[in-house]
Amino acid sequence: MEAGYREELLAALRLQLEWGVDEALEEAPIDRFAVRAPQPLAMPQPDAPPVLATPAVKAAARSLLPMVPPPAAAAAALAAAAQDLAGLKAAIAEVDSPLRDTATNLVFSDGVAESGLMMVGEAPGADEDRLGKPFVGVSGQLLDRMLASIGLNRAENFYLTNILPWRPPGNRTPTDGEITLFLPFLMRHIEMVRPRHLVLLGGVSAKALLRAKDGITRLRGRWHQVETPAGTLPGLATLHPAYLLRTPSAKREAWSDLLLLRRTLNGDAAPQ
Repeated sequence: MEAGYREELLAALRLQLEWGVDEALEEAPIDRFAVRAPQPLAMPQPDAPPVLATPAVKAAARSLLPMVPPPAAAAAALAAAAQDLAGLKAAIAEVDSPLRDTATNLVFSDGVAESGLMMVGEAPGADEDRLGKPFVGVSGQLLDRMLASIGLNRAENFYLTNILPWRPPGNRTPTDGEITLFLPFLMRHIEMVRPRHLVLLGGVSAKALLRAKDGITRLRGRWHQVETPAGTLPGLATLHPAYLLRTPSAKREAWSDLLLLRRTLNGDAAPQ
């Protein structure tokens, strides 16, 4: 090799070192997960530029991490393993949810499980969280009076629960993630109780169980088909009593829903 050409190469290498280059790149990317045979060192030839040996690329050791199921899948497994209502309540208490850290009591159910009529709300409020029972606050008292007007009471004729067992901070609306996490427990709850009719109290409950996007004002006033592990059940969507406290003018629609419920229970109106 001519001395001048060699000096140019060395000068180029020195320049790259000054710029901070500390490794050589190949024309094609290196597959660092492939096992390659060690490359022999090239023996320098007289009057030839030094040849950099290509280092052997070792196969990257991939650590096999255990597959951790997502929270909803873990919750579904817990729900499926429960054998009775007491076991289901205990399983809910095991769910790792931030709601559990901010609530006082787990709110499971109230009323008569064997009544054949199951009512599902959205989440406990402050009074429910304090007492550990659903619908015991002001809205629950209104619900009791409404149902009493058609001859129903929780000591004999119906059963109450919520989608969420824990009170959301500040009584905020449940998030989609929270509903997804606890819905398997509600479905298992329905499967155990085996009601003949469902009443969906409020938009959160109605949209979750009906898998609908419409608001409660569009869903209320008629029977829907609710797919549950216990089979397809008739579900009546109606306004939540807390909404009626804020909007007294809507009580007319709620009264209409109650009359439809009464006629259906009497056998005078078949669920559509």
